[in-house]
Amino acid sequence: MLRVAVVGSGPSGVYTAQSLLQQSVVPGVRVDVLDRLPCPYGLVRYGVAPDHEKIKSLQQNLRAVLEDERITFVGNVEVGARGLTPARLLELYDAVVYCVGAARDRRLGVPGEDLAGSYSATDFVSWYSAHPDAVENAFGGTGGGAGAALGGRSAVVIGVGNVAVDVTRILARGADELRSTDVPDAALRVLELSGVREVHMVGRRGPGQAKFTTKELRELGGLPGARVRVDPADLALDPAYADSSGLPAVNRRNLEVVRGWADAGRGPGAGPEAARVIRLRFFLRPVELLGEGGRVAAVRFERTEPDGSGGVRGTGRYEEIEAQLVLRAVGYQGVPLPGLPFDEARGTVPNVAGRVLRDGAPSPGEYVAGWIKRGPTGVIGTNRPCAKETVASLLADAEALTGRRLVADPLDALRDLGHDPVAWRGWLSIERAESALGLSLGRGRVKIPDWAGLRAAAREDTQGA
Repeated sequence: MLRVAVVGSGPSGVYTAQSLLQQSVVPGVRVDVLDRLPCPYGLVRYGVAPDHEKIKSLQQNLRAVLEDERITFVGNVEVGARGLTPARLLELYDAVVYCVGAARDRRLGVPGEDLAGSYSATDFVSWYSAHPDAVENAFGGTGGGAGAALGGRSAVVIGVGNVAVDVTRILARGADELRSTDVPDAALRVLELSGVREVHMVGRRGPGQAKFTTKELRELGGLPGARVRVDPADLALDPAYADSSGLPAVNRRNLEVVRGWADAGRGPGAGPEAARVIRLRFFLRPVELLGEGGRVAAVRFERTEPDGSGGVRGTGRYEEIEAQLVLRAVGYQGVPLPGLPFDEARGTVPNVAGRVLRDGAPSPGEYVAGWIKRGPTGVIGTNRPCAKETVASLLADAEALTGRRLVADPLDALRDLGHDPVAWRGWLSIERAESALGLSLGRGRVKIPDWAGLRAAAREDTQGA
C-alpha cells in the first residue's frame, strides 16, 4: 500500500488527493492531508471574500473529497515545527506532496512603506476572514472601535488585480450588507464604524493591462451606497482606449466597463450622491508613502505613460493622494520551508513536472503542486491540471516508492513528536461551534478568529462526530 502525505488542504492539496484516489495505476493508495491549521480548505476559507458566497461554496466540493474513507485529515500539524522536517516526513510516508501556496505578499520597495497605517492586502484579508494568524486589533481599536486604520476618510489600494478589487469592495461596502456573511463579529463592528469615504484603487499601467476579471470589476458598480469614478484623462493615455481590438477578450470587457464609468461621471454633478466613492486611477506608480506623526498621510505617485512595448515609463511628473490607510495588493511570493530547496528569485521549490529537485536531480518521494510549484498564477481551477501533472509523476515513481516509510502509523509518530493533530471530527466540532456563535449573535455562521478558540472548539463534543 502506498501512503502519501499531502501538505496543505487548500484547493491544490485537495485536488492532489482527489487525483491520487481517482487513478487506477496504483491500487490501495491512502492519503493523509496535513495542515498547520485545525481547519481545512486553505484560501477558500481564508482568502475568498465573505460576500462571494458562490465561490466559497466550493468548500462543499472540497469537503466531499476530504470525507472519502481513504483520506485522513490531519489538522493542527505544522511541517518545520517540533521536529517534523521534510526528512522526517519521508520516514513517515512513502511520498510527500507539498501544496503550501504562496503566503508572503510582495512589497513595494519604496520609502515610508512601513509607516503605521500601511499594510499588505493580505493582512486586511486575513483580518476580515478571521485567520488565526491575523494581528488582533490591527484594523480596529480596543472595544470594537474603528481605530486609526479605518478611522480616516481616505484609503489607497495599490494594485489592479482581483485581490485589489476584493479589498476595495469590502472597504466600500456597508457593514449591514456583510452581516449575513461569516465575517467575525469584531471585524463587522469595526467596519460598521469605519470613517473611510473614498477608496482609490491605483495601477501603474492602463485599464487595458489590468489583471482583474470583469465579473469582479463590475461588482464595484453595483454596491449600494457607493459610486465609481474614473478619470477620462487616465483612459486617454491607454492606446487600447481608442482601439481595443488587439486585446484579449477579458481585457476588452474590462475596458468597456471602465469606459462606461468614465462616461457616466462626466460633467458637474453627474450621477446621484453616495456615501462612499471608489476612484479608479491608472498610469500612476507609487514612489513614496508620506507620513505625519509616524502614520501614513498620503501616497506620492509618479505619472507613467506607455513605452510602446507593453510596459510603462516614468514621466517625471508627480501627484499625491491623501490616505490614512494604504493596502498594497501587488502579488504574492512563496515562502521557503526549512529543509526544502527554494528558488528565491521565482518564489518556488525547484521542480520538474512536480518532482522536487535537490542539486538538480529529482529527490525520491518529494513533490510539489500549486503555487509553490508554479508561482502565484491562475485561478482556483488552475490547480486541478497542476495537481494531475504532479500525481502522474508520483505514480510513475510508485514502484520505487512503495514500502519506503519506516513506521506503521504516521499519526502516532506525529504525536510522539509533540504534535496534537485535529482529526476530521474535530473540524466538524469547529463548524458546530461557529454555527452556535452565529446563532448567539443573531447571525448565520460566524468564524472563530483565534487559535485558542479553534483548538478548544475542536475538542468539544466530538463524540460520534
